[in-house]
Amino acid sequence: MWTGDDIHFMKLAIEEAERADRRDEVPIGAVLVMDNNLVAVGHNCPVDSNDPTAHAEIMALRSAGAWLRNYRMPGATLYVTLEPCLMCFGALIQARVARVVFGAPDPKVGVSRLEGYLRDANLNHKMDFQGGLLEPECREQLQGFFRRKR
Repeated sequence: MWTGDDIHFMKLAIEEAERADRRDEVPIGAVLVMDNNLVAVGHNCPVDSNDPTAHAEIMALRSAGAWLRNYRMPGATLYVTLEPCLMCFGALIQARVARVVFGAPDPKVGVSRLEGYLRDANLNHKMDFQGGLLEPECREQLQGFFRRKR
């Protein structure tokens, strides 16, 4: 199911999450890829930036938009270590990202909880949404962070 490129790019997202961890942010990382080329990276930084929207996915989309000089990213794949929340999912729809690959599921706020609704919704864009790539590594990265916090 997963290609070598998928694994490579998720490992880069994990490295990006480590950057967040070193800054004492929840370790979530994202990378945006187009035509098998890395376009942008992002990691969680809402605490540092005092910005509740500064999720890894949003940071990667902002960086990609600036570099591409376009807010639309058709054909892009976003790799992210934790399942996107509804806010990030909405941004991915607006950006016209074609595919989202995530590592660990998020049972509290992850969008797959809304899968039936989102599948049936009359959204102006549909994307391929796949989870579980390097899930143990992504889950352990997050759990380790919260164990250290307690």
